[in-house]
Amino acid sequence: MIEIVKPALEHLPSYKAALERGWSPDNVRLEKATREELAAIEQDPAAFLASLDDPEAKGEPISLPDGTKVPRLPGFRRWIWDGEAAGSIGLRWQPGTAELPSHVLGHIGYAVVPWKRRRGYATEALRLMLDEAGAMGLPYVEITAKPGNPASHKVILANGGKLVERFFEDAVYGGVESLRFRIEL
Repeated sequence: MIEIVKPALEHLPSYKAALERGWSPDNVRLEKATREELAAIEQDPAAFLASLDDPEAKGEPISLPDGTKVPRLPGFRRWIWDGEAAGSIGLRWQPGTAELPSHVLGHIGYAVVPWKRRRGYATEALRLMLDEAGAMGLPYVEITAKPGNPASHKVILANGGKLVERFFEDAVYGGVESLRFRIEL
């Protein structure tokens, strides 16, 4: 059974093991994000867990790939769980609107550990996160994916996503072409 769980100390050893195997919960910052998370877990596991649940955006500013710091948006992460860590999925939003700043690639981002891909984990995790996004009052969510990532397109489409535009990401993300999907809630 696949579920999304609020990160907790009981889940942390399995999550840390996935990071140590080389998986990254961040599809943009990859290894850098993995190293940062492992260091944060080592320094203060409870503070690391607390940082993953920030619906009031009280945490530190976010570092973009070019090092630019931007204000944190409200959001939280859940871990994709099947008895052990299978990935991560996060939701972020701007209070009072469904719009996002241009440097934010989407409301929801997810990453499944490589050894559990192609089994429906991302599809089910996204379905579950859509329930949480709806509970936040969002009328829709947007999710981006690279044109060359048909697995992610399939996940989004299976959850009712519609392609709304091809666009070029902000320069901080390399200015590469991407696809924006929208899922009405």
